[in-house]
Amino acid sequence: MDIAALSMAMSQASLAQNVGIQIMNIAKNQAETQSQTMVEMLGKSVAPNLGKTLDISV
Repeated sequence: MDIAALSMAMSQASLAQNVGIQIMNIAKNQAETQSQTMVEMLGKSVAPNLGKTLDISV
C-alpha cells in the first residue's frame, strides 16, 4: 500500500467534507435571512389579523 497515495486520498476526503459543511452553513444562513425577511414583511402587512378566523354559517 502506498502511504503517500493514502495520505492524499484522506486529505482530499477531508477537504470535500469541509467544503460540504461550509456550503451547508451558507445555505442555512441564507434560509434564516429569508425567513426573517418574510416574518418582517408579514408583520408590516396592511391587515395582519386578516385570515386568522373563518365565520361559516350553513
